[in-house]
Amino acid sequence: MEKVIASGAEAVIIHKDSTVIKRRVPKGYRNPILDEKIRKGRTRREAKVLEKAWKIIPIPKVISSDEKKGEIIMEYVSGKKLSDNLDDFPEKKALGICRMLGKNIAALHNSDLIHGDLTTSNMIYSEKEGKLYLFDFGLGIHSGRAEDKAVDLHLLKEALESRHFKNWKEYFEKVMEGYRSESKDPARILEQLKKVESRGRYKGKH
Repeated sequence: MEKVIASGAEAVIIHKDSTVIKRRVPKGYRNPILDEKIRKGRTRREAKVLEKAWKIIPIPKVISSDEKKGEIIMEYVSGKKLSDNLDDFPEKKALGICRMLGKNIAALHNSDLIHGDLTTSNMIYSEKEGKLYLFDFGLGIHSGRAEDKAVDLHLLKEALESRHFKNWKEYFEKVMEGYRSESKDPARILEQLKKVESRGRYKGKH
């Protein structure tokens, strides 16, 4: 039995038995040939990023992908979504999870993988395993550019500030602590992060 557990602009997420299906839905406003090409390309790209990321950090394992259907079938991961639970965890536990997150992001960046949508809505903490799972790599890319890695971190910072505004500074500090401990090139990436943030502040004033 299929149950829709999330629905976004690009895809629906379905829970079926012990699997999760990400199904990219056709867009009626697009030319059908172009629409199929876009869905095929995005499905292919995401599946490749997922397969590489699975070897590096905890993410749902890809069982199969079907470009023609625009579907990726993955294992179902049981746990607590961070967006709903991070602020309810004891402080020490929440900060430990944030440090774990920083290490996971650094491990991805060390392999030139960019998540592209780092929000706590795309993270599940498994109490049973003591692991933090990242998912939804729909905007994921391969890139060695410090700029792309810095933007990944900046988007996470903005997401934490928006969703977890009471504790976001402490959370992000722990993320960066974990990131620095694991990153192969923290100085260059964090210097680029400062530049990304200064551009954001400048835009905000004009």
